[in-house]
Amino acid sequence: MKVVSCALLVTAALASFSAAAQQTEGNWMVRFRATNLNMDNKSDAGSGALTPALLPADAVKANDKTIPEVDITYFIAPSWAAELVLTIPQKQTLRITNGPLAEPIGSFRHLPPTLLLQYHFNPTGELRPYVGAGLNYTMISNVRVRSNIAGADMYLDSRSFGPAFQVGADYKLRDNWFLNVDLKKIYIDTDIKVGTTKSSHLNLDPVAFSVGIGKRF
Repeated sequence: MKVVSCALLVTAALASFSAAAQQTEGNWMVRFRATNLNMDNKSDAGSGALTPALLPADAVKANDKTIPEVDITYFIAPSWAAELVLTIPQKQTLRITNGPLAEPIGSFRHLPPTLLLQYHFNPTGELRPYVGAGLNYTMISNVRVRSNIAGADMYLDSRSFGPAFQVGADYKLRDNWFLNVDLKKIYIDTDIKVGTTKSSHLNLDPVAFSVGIGKRF
């Protein structure tokens, strides 16, 4: 009887310790990730001053790039969380890849914060897969495009709104540290203007693959 009582006490203590350990994870998580942006780069054929002969379809390309990323996640409930994805403004080169204007034509910077609502399938396990969906807002600035293309300067729109979709997983290491892998599809687009007239439309629409580490507080 004493053995049974001791066993029950030990079991209760372990259960209490396990619950306390889970509670110490807290509602906040911060991750630091390296993210590769693989651009889709779909563009319309030119119009107006940039005729299709000068600017064929899908001729405008921004480079792929690996960038640093930090995200802040708040767990609304054990399985539900909101994630804000942040980085510093990123410089991208811009080129025309075919047609008589084929050459590098300049650069721009973009800042693409993204807010996602996530569902976590195994919120207390070692492996914690999740899916997410949300909204991206990209600010385009410091556009430096070679002037006097087709008789006028070229510009890019300064902002883009679009959906974002996500799938990933956290793997718990120890002391509330996690290894993270993440894949996102982000919809970013901009009009290409010559002077004040729209001449083409560019869909950057990157696939973002990330690997990083996170801490739960």
